[in-house]
Amino acid sequence: MSMLQVTDLCVNYGVIPALKGISFEVNEGEVIALIGANGAGKTTILHTVTGLVEASSGKIEFEGKDITRVPAHQIVKLGLAHVPEGRRVFPEMTVYQNLMLGAFTRNDSAEKQASLQSVYGHFPRLKERARQLAGTLSGGEQQMLAMGRALMSRPRLLLMDEPSMGLSPILVGEIFSIIEEVSREGTTVLLVEQNAKKALSIADRAYVLETGSISLSGSASELLGNDEIRKAYLGE
Repeated sequence: MSMLQVTDLCVNYGVIPALKGISFEVNEGEVIALIGANGAGKTTILHTVTGLVEASSGKIEFEGKDITRVPAHQIVKLGLAHVPEGRRVFPEMTVYQNLMLGAFTRNDSAEKQASLQSVYGHFPRLKERARQLAGTLSGGEQQMLAMGRALMSRPRLLLMDEPSMGLSPILVGEIFSIIEEVSREGTTVLLVEQNAKKALSIADRAYVLETGSISLSGSASELLGNDEIRKAYLGE
C-alpha cells in the first residue's frame, strides 16, 4: 500500500483550473520529486495534500485513510509536516520558540527534548542560535529552521516546497545533504523543487507537471537521461 495516494485530484481557483485530474503515489521510504515550471501546480498539490487548499474533486489517502476533507491541523497529527515555500518562520520569536511550535501536537516533554536534540544534530547552527530571534537569521539559516520546525512533529511524510529558493550553491548543497540524511533515517519525502537537477540527484522517482497535469513520470535516473527533460529543466 502506498503511503500517500492521490487520485484524480482537481483544484480550481474560481473558474481557473489549477490541477486537472492529478494522480500519483508516494511509497514509504521514498524521496519523490515534483518538477515543472512556475505555475504548473506543484505548490497547489502540497497545499491540497496538507489541507490548506480545498480539492474540487478527487481523493487523497494517507496510509489508507481518506484525508481529502480533513482540516490542516488534524493532518499534522496524522504524521504529515509541510515546509512551506519562503520559510515562513516567526521572526519575532526565538529559534527555540519556533522549533517548539513545531511540536504543538505532542504532549510528552521527554520526546520533545529528544526531537529537539535530533534537530540540533542535523542543524548545529540552530543550537548555536537557539536564543536568537528568527528574523535576524540568514536565508539559509531560516530554511534550516523551517525544516527543523517541521521535523519537531516527527512526521512520517515530510512535504518540502522549494527548499533551495534564494540560497547560495553551497547552502543548497548543505540543505539537500540534510534532506538525504532525514530520508535515510526513515522519513518519506515529497519534494517540490525548481532546481530540477538537484531534486533528481536525490530522488527515487519524479513526476513532471505542466499546466496542472502530469506530463511525465519515472525513476529519477530515467528523467535525468531524458532529452526533453534535459532541455526543458536542466538547461542542457
